[in-house]
Amino acid sequence: MSTYEYYKEMFAEIPRPFALVDLDMLDDNARAISRAAGGKKVRLASKSIRSVDVLHRILDSDPMFQGIMCYTATEAVFLAEQGFDDLLLGYPQWQSEAVRSIVNLVSEGRSITLMVDSVEHVEHIEQFAKQQSTVMPLCIDLDMSVHYPGLHFGVWRSPVHSWEGMYPIVERIIGSPWLRLDGIMGYEAQVAGVGDHAARKYVKNTLVRWLKSRSIIEAAKRRQEVVERLNALEIRLRFVNAGGTGSLDSSRKEAWVTEITAGSGFYAPGLFDHYASFRYKPAAAYAIEVVRIPKAGIVTCMGGGYTASGTADKDKLAKPYLPEGLELFSLEGAGEVQTPLRLPAHVQLDLGDPVFFRHAKAGELCERFKVLYAVSQGRIVGEYATYRGMGECFL
Repeated sequence: MSTYEYYKEMFAEIPRPFALVDLDMLDDNARAISRAAGGKKVRLASKSIRSVDVLHRILDSDPMFQGIMCYTATEAVFLAEQGFDDLLLGYPQWQSEAVRSIVNLVSEGRSITLMVDSVEHVEHIEQFAKQQSTVMPLCIDLDMSVHYPGLHFGVWRSPVHSWEGMYPIVERIIGSPWLRLDGIMGYEAQVAGVGDHAARKYVKNTLVRWLKSRSIIEAAKRRQEVVERLNALEIRLRFVNAGGTGSLDSSRKEAWVTEITAGSGFYAPGLFDHYASFRYKPAAAYAIEVVRIPKAGIVTCMGGGYTASGTADKDKLAKPYLPEGLELFSLEGAGEVQTPLRLPAHVQLDLGDPVFFRHAKAGELCERFKVLYAVSQGRIVGEYATYRGMGECFL
C-alpha cells in the first residue's frame, strides 16, 4: 500500500490540485476483476473510467475484457472515433440527432448496440434505421429491482420486470426488417452498487445482506426465464449482460450470462470500502494543498469539494486518504474553495503540503481534471487525458 511520503515526494513539483492514477494498483485491480468474473467476459463501464488511455490499458491487459458500456450516444461516437468497437449504450437514447449518429456508424460497419425498454423506443429507432437501410442491433433492459411492502429495493430503471412485459418489445423488434435483438441486460444495482459493510451499522448491514441475497435469487430467475423464452422462439442473442463490480461473485454463477459489466472496481473509489465480499486497491486519488493553519491540529486546504452524485448524504463526500487519520468537519465538509481538516495527534502538516483524497465514486473524478498523472514504481510515467482533457463533456 502506498504511503503519504511516497506520493508527496513523487509529486513535489506538481501544482495542486491534481489527480492521479496509480498504475500498479490499477493493474492489480484489473487482474482481480478478471479472476472474480470466473471465466465470463467483462465489459467496461466507461462512465466509471472516463479516460481513453485508461480504457485502452485495461482492454489491452487481458482478453477477458471485451467491449464498452457507454452512457450517451455522443460518447459512443467519440469512442468510436478513438478506435473502440463493440459499444453498448447502457441507457436509452431519444434525441433524434443522437440516434441518427449511431445508426450512421452502424451503417459504416461499426458494432454499436442501442438500449430499449419500450415499444416507443423501438419504433423511434426504427425510423432512422429504415432511412439508412441499416439493420440496427438493440438490447432490452430487464429491470432487476425487487419490491416488498413499503420498500422498493433497487433503482428506477426499466419498466420491463418480466417476460410478459418484455414480449411486446421482442415481438416488435423481430417483426421489423430494420432491427435485430442483439442482447439482454439486467443490472442488479441493489447488489452491485450498495455497500453492506459500513462501520458501526450492524443492523443495516445485516438487512442489506439479506435483501441482496433475495435479489440475487430473483435476478437469476428473471434472466433465466427470458433467455429460455427467447431460445424457444429460436432467437439467438449475441450477449446476455449482467451486474457490475459489486455483483461479480453472484452474476458469474448464472450459466446463461455471457458477460458482466465492471467499471468502478478499477479505480476503487471511497464507496467501495463498504463491501463485505471484496476489496480492491485505491488506484485513483486527487490532491489539494494546505493554505491555512487556523490553529494547532487543524489545517485548511484550497478547494476539494468534489461531491459525488446520488442521495445527498455524507457517503457521497470525498474521503481524506493520505496522511491517514484526517477528518472532515461535519459542519463544513469538503468545500467549493476551502476544506478544513482535523489532524490526528501523530500528523503534522505545513503550508504547501498536499493532502490526498479519494472521490466517493469512480469516473466522476475525471470531470474535475484534464489529466490523471500516471504513476508506477515511485515515478510519474505519463499523463493520461480524461474526457475533459480531450475537450469532451457528455453529462
